[in-house]
Amino acid sequence: MTGSSVSSRKVLSKIATNRLQKELTEWQINPPSGFTHRVTDNLQRWVIEVNGAQGTIYANEKYQLQVDFPENYPMEAPQVIFLHPAPLHPHIYSNGHICLDILYDSWSPAMTVGSICISILSMLSSSPAKERPEDNDRYVKNCRNGRSPKETRWWFHDDKV
Repeated sequence: MTGSSVSSRKVLSKIATNRLQKELTEWQINPPSGFTHRVTDNLQRWVIEVNGAQGTIYANEKYQLQVDFPENYPMEAPQVIFLHPAPLHPHIYSNGHICLDILYDSWSPAMTVGSICISILSMLSSSPAKERPEDNDRYVKNCRNGRSPKETRWWFHDDKV
């Protein structure tokens, strides 16, 4: 198992708990357009429904994001993946891993779950074609046994979609 698997996850710090409770309260009052948080009693894992934006190739489609928060959130980015079936997109692998710089190298503690969702919806909305990344099969094969996308060295070279 990897360090990010459910069974080995550490308890959230007080700072992380307070921050997530604040974000959850704000979400309940004013959720980002196109997203629905599925309420559970687990503050450390959120499941969020994504509705494809009207006027895009993903219009009227629904997907689910799973957001797992590390113990030291927001100092460390959450792990964000699409649950099966993941949308066909040049930056989304069939195992749900997302190649998006803000989830890794460009993370900032000022970001929120809402800002992550908006960035993902923007990424989806800007895609002109539904297709998998060129290296999908190789990448997914290398991720067997539950490897976290946070363990990947991403190469952010395409900012068109």
